[in-house]
Parts: sequence; C-alpha cells; structure tokens
Amino acid sequence: MVSAGDFRNGLTVEIDGTVYQIIEFQHVKPGKGAAFVRTKLKDVINSGVVEKTFRPTEKFPPAHIDRKEMQYLYSDGDLYNFMDPESFEQISIGQDVIGDAMKFVKENDSCKIFSYNGSVFSVEPPLFVELEVTETEPGFKGDTATGASKPATVETGAQVSVPLFVNQGDIIKIDTRTGEYLSRV
Repeated sequence: MVSAGDFRNGLTVEIDGTVYQIIEFQHVKPGKGAAFVRTKLKDVINSGVVEKTFRPTEKFPPAHIDRKEMQYLYSDGDLYNFMDPESFEQISIGQDVIGDAMKFVKENDSCKIFSYNGSVFSVEPPLFVELEVTETEPGFKGDTATGASKPATVETGAQVSVPLFVNQGDIIKIDTRTGEYLSRV
C-alpha cells in the first residue's frame, strides 16, 4: 500500500477501482487545520485528468502496469496483430484501443504494449520512424508562398507536411508523437 504522503510523479495507484498515474502532487500545510496532499491524476485507461486531494495517511494499492516490447505483424480489418519476440506468442488488439497510434507504423516495427491485469489499454509506436514517400507533388524552385511545405503520403498511407525539396521515393524521418517531418534519410 502507498500512502498519499509518499506520492511521487509517475507513480501508478488504484483509487476506487480506477488506475491513475500521478502527474503532479503538492503537500499543503495550511496555517489552520490538517495537512493534505493536492494531486493531479491521469486515468491511464481513458486518459482523463482529474484533480483530487487526500489526507497524507490515506493508503492506496499500487497498480502494476506491464510494458512489453512487441513486434507489429499485420492488420486484419479492425484488429492489429502483434507478436512477442521472445515467446512468439501473438495477440490481437482492436482499433478502439489503438486509435491513431499505428498510422506511422509499418509491418515488423516494434511497439510498446501497455496492459493492466492482462487487459491491453494502450499501444505506443516507436518515437521516430523512417518511411518512404509514395506520393507528393513536385516542388518548384522559388515557390515559397505556401510556407515552403507541401503534403505528402507515406507508405503507411498517412499524410505528412514536408519541405518542397522532398520528392516521391525519398525516405524521410517522422516524429510519431507530433506527425512532423524531421529529415531526409
């Protein structure tokens, strides 16, 4: 059990049947009355953020979040299939859990799978990926009126804004958190 007085940033605890990660905490000792702990908590299942206050002596069970590196194999309709590279065990995860996380991931890339009590709640793609540009308009010299960028489609089908000098067939590096172009490879 973890007492509210021992809260730290990044700690995951179970409060009233919901798993929360502590984003911020502050011990408050008012001049009058008892001390308390003011926290900002993120629900790890649905990403909602709430603010709660606790007495420092309140205790909560720690929540163990499993983080596992798995290889993305293929998608089959609304299911995405992953394989554990150590045990070769395969799992399927639905589109509702994945969301937009897989738009820059191609087959055989590694992803982090987050689960709690055997139930997968999130998939995190690699931070940076290298993808081939499959479709983009040619850039013209001196055409900088549009902010010097143009739309491009990469091999996974996702749209990215790229500089004018990027051509079809180029391999580019993309930040998966923001979807921004970083460089040519």
